[in-house]
Amino acid sequence: MREYQRVTVNKKAEQSLRGGHSWVYAEEATEIPDASDGEIVDVYSGKGRFLGAGFFNRQSKILVRVLSTNANDRFDEAFWRRRVRYAVDYRKTVLRGDLSACRLIFGDADGFPGFVVDKFEDVLSVQIMCCGIERIKDLLFAALTETLAEEGFAVSTVYERNDVKTRAKEGLPLYKAEYVFPGKEPSGKTDVVITENGIRYHVDFVNGQKTGFFLDQKENRRAAASLAAGKTVLDCFTHTGSFAMNCAKAGAKRVTAVDISEEAIAMTRRNAELNGLENLDFVCADVFDYLETLGREGKSPYDYIILDPPAFTKSRSTVAAAYQGYKKINLAAMRLLPRGGYLATCSCSHFMTDALFRQMLHEAAMEAKVQLRVIEYRQQAPDHPVLLGVPETEYLKFYLLQVV
Repeated sequence: MREYQRVTVNKKAEQSLRGGHSWVYAEEATEIPDASDGEIVDVYSGKGRFLGAGFFNRQSKILVRVLSTNANDRFDEAFWRRRVRYAVDYRKTVLRGDLSACRLIFGDADGFPGFVVDKFEDVLSVQIMCCGIERIKDLLFAALTETLAEEGFAVSTVYERNDVKTRAKEGLPLYKAEYVFPGKEPSGKTDVVITENGIRYHVDFVNGQKTGFFLDQKENRRAAASLAAGKTVLDCFTHTGSFAMNCAKAGAKRVTAVDISEEAIAMTRRNAELNGLENLDFVCADVFDYLETLGREGKSPYDYIILDPPAFTKSRSTVAAAYQGYKKINLAAMRLLPRGGYLATCSCSHFMTDALFRQMLHEAAMEAKVQLRVIEYRQQAPDHPVLLGVPETEYLKFYLLQVV
């Protein structure tokens, strides 16, 4: 006899769950129990077929986040410690043992809905966007630190970046603070230095965007740098200067890093100094305006442009506007580049699908009266795995192109 209360769902939800997805939307439930938010419930089809068990939250549009389709699973401490171990072992394998700076937990793709954990040397920067995970965070933080200790990685700080707006949609408060284990003193750390692709970065995990640093472009930065030797490079939306410094270190003649944020430019300068890189220039400007100004002047010193913008859309309702935004910057870049020049361009929005992104690139190329030669298509780094059946885990599109 199952110990959990039951949610009954319609045919649409049943098909989605059987296809590998892990979300049940509120409008897909036909029977809802009097369960508390964050409680584990069972999910059944209208014909009484067991479909899985997961975290319940009536305050969220996602009523149930399914954890397992195995009716024999019991969600005790041993279960969660196994899940943590699986996640760490996966990173050990795909990152070939280099866990110095990586994403340890990537939400649904690791069986932890609404839970993100980034490891920056001895710091874990975490975000919780699921009520059920919030209820067991003490257990999870202990399991993470102890599992890492077994691998020889000491953790000095666990910092909760729970200031993300999606928490409000889950009925959770927004805050950021160091998590202090019982009987321990806070470390008081606010930043840390990491090394990625042989380049060192200051990471402000308290005030930086998201968890403090974008780890998902690691392999793409390396790929972009492979084309940079001898080139004059424009790195747009530079943020912390990661693409710029990878290209500068790879032998670019000159790299210009552009960002609208003064704080981002200051951090990029600081990171360049940390690495002793002197072949960089820094420009604080709106990228759209900067590209348009270069276009009006009718001359461009750049033979390689990198576009790594923030997500222009976070919902289906704004995809059309985002499409035009992506097209505008890519068109401007294509018009600035000489024939034979290179373009690295990407989108980090799940809703801007690869098919749409390719269509946008093709339209921009036709308007620019150029053709694009695809050198390489890439996705997010393997520590941000894509789970087939859960399209939300597939979000990053990255293209290396030549303008011909």
